[in-house]
Amino acid sequence: MPGPAAVAWEFLQNIEATAGCMPGAKITERVDEGRFRGTVTVKIGPATMSFRGDVEVSDVDPAGMSLRLLGKGTDSTGTSGASMDLKARIEPAAEGLSTLVGVSEVSMSGKAAAFGGRMMTSVADQIMQQFAANFAAQVAARHAQLTANATPATDVAPVANELNGLALAWAVFKDWLRGLFRRKPA
Repeated sequence: MPGPAAVAWEFLQNIEATAGCMPGAKITERVDEGRFRGTVTVKIGPATMSFRGDVEVSDVDPAGMSLRLLGKGTDSTGTSGASMDLKARIEPAAEGLSTLVGVSEVSMSGKAAAFGGRMMTSVADQIMQQFAANFAAQVAARHAQLTANATPATDVAPVANELNGLALAWAVFKDWLRGLFRRKPA
């Protein structure tokens, strides 16, 4: 991340702002200190999947700069479900930089799962790449604002909150080509 660990950690704990970095995601309600309601919408060509659900923040460790997010949701038609278990931490890096490390497990059911494992992996990878770029931009902007003003950053421009469909389609196409030319065991 283009900023110190303290700035990245502060931003990571702001669940509403962090969710805004995820393409198509939005926190719609803060239920209490560690629970939220929100939506995630993914549009792939003419198809749109929209999920509503709950997110819970747990295992917050300020000393280790880590937290865990648990999410569950269903699509607007009720024919698909998704759950997520994400562990994230910020690690200090050289020269005032930091690293965002995350491990997640996502489960899909119903029609959403019918897309198939390889395509869902491509979609998830593309979403995570866009999330990381958006998160880094927000950390850089907050760090620049803090450096310039020496006051807490509050009015950083929001990120574009839409999945890059062209980049996603390209990633899926590349995976499909790799599958065609992969050697099959004899």
